Amino acid sequence: DELLKLKPLYTQVSGQGEGDNTSLLGQYVFPATIIFTMVVFLFEFYLDLRQRRSYKVTKFPSELAKTVGSIDADTGKAGSSAAPSGDESKSKSKKKGGEIDTHKPLLPQLETKFTKAQGYGLDKVNFSLVSQIYGTFEAVAFLLLGFFPYCWDKSASWAESTFGWTETGDEIKVALVFLGLTTIIGTITGLPFEIYSTFQIERKHGFNKQTAGLFITDKVKSLVLTAVIGGPFIALLLKIIQWGGEHFYLYVWAFTFFFSVFMMTIVPVVIMPMFNKYEPLKDGSLKTRIYELANKLKYPLTKLFVMDGSKRSSHSNAFMFGFGKNKRIVLFDTLLEQVHDDEILAILGHELGHWKLGHTLSNFAITQMYMGAAFYCFSRCYASHDLYRAFGFDGEERPIPTIIALLLFFMTLWAPVDKVLSFLLTIFSRINEFGADRFSHGLGMSKKLQSGLVKISLENLGAMCPDPLYSTYHYSHPPLVERLNAMIELDKKEM
Repeated sequence: DELLKLKPLYTQVSGQGEGDNTSLLGQYVFPATIIFTMVVFLFEFYLDLRQRRSYKVTKFPSELAKTVGSIDADTGKAGSSAAPSGDESKSKSKKKGGEIDTHKPLLPQLETKFTKAQGYGLDKVNFSLVSQIYGTFEAVAFLLLGFFPYCWDKSASWAESTFGWTETGDEIKVALVFLGLTTIIGTITGLPFEIYSTFQIERKHGFNKQTAGLFITDKVKSLVLTAVIGGPFIALLLKIIQWGGEHFYLYVWAFTFFFSVFMMTIVPVVIMPMFNKYEPLKDGSLKTRIYELANKLKYPLTKLFVMDGSKRSSHSNAFMFGFGKNKRIVLFDTLLEQVHDDEILAILGHELGHWKLGHTLSNFAITQMYMGAAFYCFSRCYASHDLYRAFGFDGEERPIPTIIALLLFFMTLWAPVDKVLSFLLTIFSRINEFGADRFSHGLGMSKKLQSGLVKISLENLGAMCPDPLYSTYHYSHPPLVERLNAMIELDKKEM
């Protein structure tokens, strides 16, 4: 009973929490939101503790040793001290930042890096534990204090005194002021954690290459882009909801679809170049072979770039983007330093497998279905003033701001659905990763993909013995040993 009496300290009625809410939804939604927040926190905190325990293991995992030893044996490197070939020597000479000796077995190098990888993972999970505690404390405190009604009232008061905007006649403008205020507060509270992660953890383990000036510049650019792109998007979204009538969710769904396509188009060609430099891959054997692979798979590759990821981090990656007949591939410069050309091709074979198998399109379709379902459910709850009164928006003579209705819906009624769907999408992503690995195997690239994945994991100090429950819940990619074993089994079936 005492729990059901919980309500925000600040409400719109008098600023002192005197509003009343006697409906079933009004009575339960506020305490239920706090309970759900705490349950999720405790579960994810428990998973982090399990992962923390796995990072304290000092013995190299036997299954990984057996698997990587098998890869070494297949490539003829185990116990071999043979002189490297000319191509291999040339490949090694290109390495500037990688620490892998490409002419020695992988297993001894993994074993050498095991302690360092465990230390890196332990630092990250300890940081996650602290940030989770703070994040949950902040979320619950904001709810109990009435952060949202307070910020809305202050935004409305400031907008009216400064620009003459009222919350009845200029609701969207006031909503943008409100979002600006909450974004600034969120940026300030989150900044210490970003700084510690980047300049303490990542730098301690040799990954961060970012200067303080670059960090600040990136942050300013991000905030400006959020205002320039996010502001008009939110304004149009709110306008469509207000204009669309009973079936506004259909118009919102269409709008978010076209906006998604628009963002997928401009982000790689306009926004990302604001943060990184993209140069065409130099002519040579690798470039020729990548285009040959793309042509073989009928992938309409038009441009091939190298991105200067090393100016921020020594982590490596590769990705593809583009629509229709205008596809592009981007390789991090760090990736070129860490693996052989054959392994880069195998990694791209895996990435092209996602495209060929329709994973990219299916992920986009699922996202659009998710948005449609979310906004349909929101339309069923949009007029429920009991929900808003429970969180302090209890001024009977004042309209419920559309932006507040959206935020509270996604924070409360939709939050459990979102958690379940996010987990299911994580499982789906892992299934797709195995599928793309099988596709690369079908191209005859299995062994090179295996060695490439080991090298990337080695260079990035990836988790070598993750907790099973933690990895199942969090990892969008299967653990390294699971992927390697699956490909080795495929290789055995062909023998």
